[in-house]
Amino acid sequence: MEGNDVDMAAPENNDTELDDMKRRLKEMEDEAAALREMQAKVEKEMGSVQDPAAAATSQVNREEIDSRSVFVGNVDYSCTPEEVQQHFQSCGTVNRVTIRTDKYGQPKGYAYVEFLEPEAVQEALLLNESELHGRQLKVTAKRTNIPGMKQYRPRRSNPFMAPRARGPYIAPYMFSPYGYGKVPRFRMPMRYSPYY
Repeated sequence: MEGNDVDMAAPENNDTELDDMKRRLKEMEDEAAALREMQAKVEKEMGSVQDPAAAATSQVNREEIDSRSVFVGNVDYSCTPEEVQQHFQSCGTVNRVTIRTDKYGQPKGYAYVEFLEPEAVQEALLLNESELHGRQLKVTAKRTNIPGMKQYRPRRSNPFMAPRARGPYIAPYMFSPYGYGKVPRFRMPMRYSPYY
């Protein structure tokens, strides 16, 4: 009889385990559906960013911001954005100062100053070669980068490498004195030259 009681308890235990498994499966399916919805939403937003009209609008917006900005070169590494802002405050209302840094957080030595009004750019250009922290600043109007346009730089030869010597043209032999299929080899001196 006791063996039968154990057998009877096992199906009830299996039913509760089965119900738990069904509940967990439903929770996972609901979570997967929520993730699919979130992914579809993100893809839709990303698709709208890739829209050509939106890209053109952002390009126009970028050009408008760049028309109100100046590039400041030769900025002292110890300068803070507040000091650069104070230096350009006389030109007009400064909207933003960006001092570019490298991947370690060290300043690169140049900054961008964005003004609220475009007329302030002409005033800021008059501050070219003015001094800040004992350094002469180089102030120019900020140019707009065109996406997909890369500056063309022609390849230059390495000034530390000797120019490639070319020997006189030697006509192929009618009958090779080196044997059948043998060709005389004229070798250049062994120098590493990756661009020749």
